[in-house]
Amino acid sequence: MSDRIVLANMRFQGRHGYYDYELLNPQPFEVDVELRLNLQPAGVDDDLEKSVDYGKVYAAVRQIVESTSYRLLEALAEAISHELLADFDVAEVTVRVRKPEVQLGGPLDYAGVEISRGRS
Repeated sequence: MSDRIVLANMRFQGRHGYYDYELLNPQPFEVDVELRLNLQPAGVDDDLEKSVDYGKVYAAVRQIVESTSYRLLEALAEAISHELLADFDVAEVTVRVRKPEVQLGGPLDYAGVEISRGRS
């Protein structure tokens, strides 16, 4: 499936990290989501019901990032992908999570993970 909806660089405050101090104070997280599905019916008919509501996707991602804590970015990305596959009629999702203020001992733009998951 080559059609995709992309929500890029969503920014949220969350409490995720391996170390206890990372779970105490919110820090920034950036999330990209790609949803793969056939967009032709929505495009031909100009009908949101045949696509995915971007606002609902944004709200679902925000809820996960801001209301739950995970030790690993991998776990956060898995939770997001699981929720999106459960809530929306898509064939596959790709989720990228970035932690721009991670402390690794030197200059770094961000640490991040990218996963792709599909329906079984």
